[in-house]
Amino acid sequence: MCRTGSVIFKGPQESYLASQRRTNPVSGSADSSASDTPSSDSPADDSPADDSPSSDSPASDSPAADTLPAALRRHGLELPADQIAQLERYCRLLWDWNRQLNLTRHTDFDKFVGRDLVDSLQLAAWLGQGEEVLDLGSGGGVPGIVLAIVRPDLDVALCESVEKKARVLNDLVRQLDLPVAVHHVRVEELLEDLRFDAVVARAVGPLWKICHWLQPHWDSVGRVLLVKGPAWVEERNEARHRGLLRLVELRRVASYPLVGTSSQSVILKLWRKGRPEPQVRGEGIAS
Repeated sequence: MCRTGSVIFKGPQESYLASQRRTNPVSGSADSSASDTPSSDSPADDSPADDSPSSDSPASDSPAADTLPAALRRHGLELPADQIAQLERYCRLLWDWNRQLNLTRHTDFDKFVGRDLVDSLQLAAWLGQGEEVLDLGSGGGVPGIVLAIVRPDLDVALCESVEKKARVLNDLVRQLDLPVAVHHVRVEELLEDLRFDAVVARAVGPLWKICHWLQPHWDSVGRVLLVKGPAWVEERNEARHRGLLRLVELRRVASYPLVGTSSQSVILKLWRKGRPEPQVRGEGIAS
């Protein structure tokens, strides 16, 4: 992939859920069933009010005096020390920017780990070694920047059409010294010139809208991986009703607990109909 044209900034440039989970593993499951009934709970990408840890969390690790290592312990996750330091720096930089521009509602380490990091690790389990990955509608950098930190083997690019947010992303990747390209452009324009092994997205819009954006460009994308909340079935039905899945295969490849609720988050995989289902080394780690 040649990073030219709309790139604003490019900075200088395996462990997964199974090895990172110490206790209370995130349960993921591959499932192509289309009959799941969504819960009425809020979706994973838009329900920060449900993120409180359980009352049996150790008092010494309470969110009131939070640190990233403490939040990781509460969620039973382990990461290398250098990644923890990089993620903590990312959070603090993002939260500083958040005072000026609304980028995230997950403004403590418990919310960051329970939602942003868990979602990113679930996506990471479905990405192959060294793949070229585009984060569509990156916003504050989740999942793209998080993936670039926990999966340094990936070639990650960020796509953000809102200029203010793209400038924040430029600043974040520069200060974090990450080899990540930031494209201030609509994804439809970007995919006219560039190809990616995978496009990932979370909290950028309903399924039908994402399919509409990508409809002319499925030849430029190996597959799409979406983090969705419990309303994903209704979103799929709406996309079908609009005729946007006629050229696309869709499969739910993983489901896992939506922290603080009784609901499930899911990873959806989409690829062009008529092609073999994309399989990459490492798929299934989340199962």
